[in-house]
Amino acid sequence: MNQKSHQPVRLDLNNPVFQRLLFNLSKSDQHNILNTLRKLANMTWQQVYADHGLKWEAILSKRGPGGKKLYSFRIAKGFRGIAYRDGSWLSLLSLHPDHDSAYQ
Repeated sequence: MNQKSHQPVRLDLNNPVFQRLLFNLSKSDQHNILNTLRKLANMTWQQVYADHGLKWEAILSKRGPGGKKLYSFRIAKGFRGIAYRDGSWLSLLSLHPDHDSAYQ
């Protein structure tokens, strides 16, 4: 496994779309999402890729900023997050209440 996989995950939560969606959720849903973000912040990239609970999946049908690969993952029960990796950073772009909308 390469060196980059052993880097700790750093979270970028500054995307305005992600923030708007997060702030409009119920307090309970926000709490569940923040628990997953806390978990991610304590993981290495190797652990993220191996964690079955996150259900980390590449989105092959579209690309992120700068042509980066997009990924979907379970961020809370009933929610998927869309993000891309930029070095050690996980940049969150959006939240989706169901699996299918994450891929559209």
